[in-house]
Amino acid sequence: MSDDITFRSRRWVRPEDLNAHGTLFGGSLLRWIDEEAAIYAIIQLGNPRAVTKYISEIDFVSSAQQGDLIEMGLRAIAFGRTSLTMRAEVRNMITRDRILAIEKIVFVGLDDHGHPVPHGYTDITYERDRLPHHRVPMRQAHQSTAD
Repeated sequence: MSDDITFRSRRWVRPEDLNAHGTLFGGSLLRWIDEEAAIYAIIQLGNPRAVTKYISEIDFVSSAQQGDLIEMGLRAIAFGRTSLTMRAEVRNMITRDRILAIEKIVFVGLDDHGHPVPHGYTDITYERDRLPHHRVPMRQAHQSTAD
């Protein structure tokens, strides 16, 4: 895993993640990467309405088998006016082999009408997050209306 990766997540490869050949299904891995990238983008952009705009060429170089542990890493590499570009790398923690690399994943922050909205950031935050704290969590909103 590259030293410049700033966000890491791990997964355990389970039977439901396998393809017909008994190895990790690429679609499952891409779903995990997209989900982790969305979480990272939401935190970095301070916008819970961040969506995938672009994913560059994906270079699969090895795989994983049931029971293997994989580590996914993300790094913000550029901020646009409304977007965040990051790169991803995934490795098998058992074999230490790189599974894939993605040079560019772009997320865009949207407003309530689905239009790109400027975020005003130029660097990575290492604070917990940039999400506004005035939002009421969904569970609390539902509980207060049910009382």
